[in-house]
Amino acid sequence: MGFSFRDNMAPSTPLLTVRGSEGLYMVNGPPHFTESTVFPRESGKNCKVYTFSKDGTLFAWGNGEKINVTNVTNKGLLHSFDLPKVVCLEFSPKNTVLATWQPYTTSKDGTAGIPNLQLYDIKTGTCLKSFIQKKMQNWCPSWSEDETVCARNVNNEVHFFENNNLNTIANKLHLQKINDFVLSPGPQPYKVAVYVPGSKGAPSFVRLYQYPNFDGPHAALANKSFFKADKVTMLWNKKATAVLVIASTDVDKTGASYYGEQTLHYIATNGESAVVQLPKNGPIYDVVWNSSSTEFCAVYGFMPAKATIFNLKCDPVFDFGTGPRNAAYYSPHGHILVLAGFGNLRGQMEVWDVKNYKLISKPVASDSTYFAWCPDGEHILTATCAPRLRVNNGFKIWHYTGSVLHKYDVPSNAELWQVSWQPFLDGIFPTKTISYQAVPSDVPNEEPKAATAYRPPALRNKPNTNSKLHEEEPPQNMKPQPGNDKPLSKTALKNQRKHEAKKAAKQEARSDKSPPDLAPTPAAQSSAQNTISQSTSGNPEVDKKIKNLKKKLKAIEQLKEQATAGKQLEKNQLEKIQKEKALLQELEDLELGI
Repeated sequence: MGFSFRDNMAPSTPLLTVRGSEGLYMVNGPPHFTESTVFPRESGKNCKVYTFSKDGTLFAWGNGEKINVTNVTNKGLLHSFDLPKVVCLEFSPKNTVLATWQPYTTSKDGTAGIPNLQLYDIKTGTCLKSFIQKKMQNWCPSWSEDETVCARNVNNEVHFFENNNLNTIANKLHLQKINDFVLSPGPQPYKVAVYVPGSKGAPSFVRLYQYPNFDGPHAALANKSFFKADKVTMLWNKKATAVLVIASTDVDKTGASYYGEQTLHYIATNGESAVVQLPKNGPIYDVVWNSSSTEFCAVYGFMPAKATIFNLKCDPVFDFGTGPRNAAYYSPHGHILVLAGFGNLRGQMEVWDVKNYKLISKPVASDSTYFAWCPDGEHILTATCAPRLRVNNGFKIWHYTGSVLHKYDVPSNAELWQVSWQPFLDGIFPTKTISYQAVPSDVPNEEPKAATAYRPPALRNKPNTNSKLHEEEPPQNMKPQPGNDKPLSKTALKNQRKHEAKKAAKQEARSDKSPPDLAPTPAAQSSAQNTISQSTSGNPEVDKKIKNLKKKLKAIEQLKEQATAGKQLEKNQLEKIQKEKALLQELEDLELGI
């Protein structure tokens, strides 16, 4: 059973919920931004937690005394639970169960504490089940979309319940020590990704299973093991066909980064797996799936960071170049991508149309600690919240074309703790055509002028030489082409990629043919001998180069003799032999004085 009150209604605008030292209240979404009457404001500073149901029809919050559940569509209070210490709340996907968590405490005499994770039936308000759940991390049980399966990690094994019958464990997934698991989204068959950390020289691994087939050596759909992992993040795509795994170590042993070291792995339910090759070294800041489930975007590398879209073969599809960014956010419909630099960066955003790889806008949201797409796929919320930043708290609503439509700054003596959109189910809002023209707005966007770099007095009246610490690389379709300064169109890009692939294939075919015939041709042999016996040029610099080249050619000669004698050569030795032609040419040029 499930509460859903929106079946035949046109989508309304998502509400915004605001929680801070001024209390808990709701604001109407675009275009009005007035305080909403759906929810009467709770004044005071005691609201620690709130949450919406997945379809946005139910709202639960804690006011320091009770946990209340209300129906947003008809403004009716459904339940009030006496739970003053609860700090976490979550609804099950079909609004059948409300899960609450409060910190676990043991009594002074050392006896076990009482269960601190409660699951309530929303229809009747009765407590269905209580569990002891010591850690706040992953506190909430995971449900499948239709609630037929519910799973919890208990003492390093995953317990599965069926149809919300929480008193009977229907299945267990037991491996040596399951540290984490993620249930797949979408309809049946359900899949589960599990992570087991390595120990005593054995590698860590992630395995994918289809529920409930857990037994036997070949039960896993896919398996990927890796050595460098202290923790992992597992990300299912929407269609549940593949998982991306970000494996990270706490310490980078090479000393290259204080973020530790990260690697990105791809695992598909058909058994395929790969390491995603990232063309720039450095941390992996963010990885996100497009809702199409056919591509993902990674933001990685030492600053200025690179951003690249990859396909399911883990081949790069589009390279956004480098820039001051550490996060990526696809719009709910998947047709717009925002690349942003928050945290220790200045809040620069790039809004891209990812069907045509065209830049839409470049807004700046300074000091932002939070970013979220509106479920309508048109609007964006950025906020500055405490305790991350205690000054200049407030939020802004943007249109993706770069206009600020609404801005709220809290008074200087107040704080904003949390702000978020009311969720809506997928498919409620239609996909609209992308606009490149900034939407009109009455709100002035007073973004601070970019601070100019300090210049010592001696240089102040002199022309500015543009020396940058890092040269930024433009996106691949904006790179100047030799003899053509225009950026490439999408078709040109496609053709260029095809051309490059053909070229690579030809080269591969050529190199495949050459290795068996390593014996030098008589002509090459005699030319090599001729060059070695030639006289000096009279210029000591050139003579030195000639001497070095002859030395290299002699070494190549010896390698070729070894190959003829049947000796197996190393890869680097074969590469040396392939350089012979270029070296001979260089030598000839030097000796002819070119």
